Amino acid sequence: MPSVSDLLSANLHEVFGNRDALARRKAVDWVYSEDVTFTDPEGTVQGRSAVNDKAAALLADVPGDFVFVEDGERYVGTDIGALAWAFGPTGAPVARGIDVITVANETITSVRTFFIDTI
Repeated sequence: MPSVSDLLSANLHEVFGNRDALARRKAVDWVYSEDVTFTDPEGTVQGRSAVNDKAAALLADVPGDFVFVEDGERYVGTDIGALAWAFGPTGAPVARGIDVITVANETITSVRTFFIDTI
């Protein structure tokens, strides 16, 4: 039974940080509800396949040395959690943000991703 903390980690590392397409898809199927909603500044997608496609496209468009790392503590409640992250070459991130998830029935039902405003 995955905890909110486990799901925060899996969303970042096993899905969005995973360059192995088969392993990523397997993670998508246990991490998210079938009708998961993912929202970031680019828009909203719905469903497991759409989230998988979003992660695949992100990783395809960046150099191979770009990785996601946790950028602070995990914040968890009974059905909600938040995790700050950094993305880029190890030690030199080019983007930072935070993911806020909602959880029901041991799966993520929604992800909201916010980027740090650099202006």
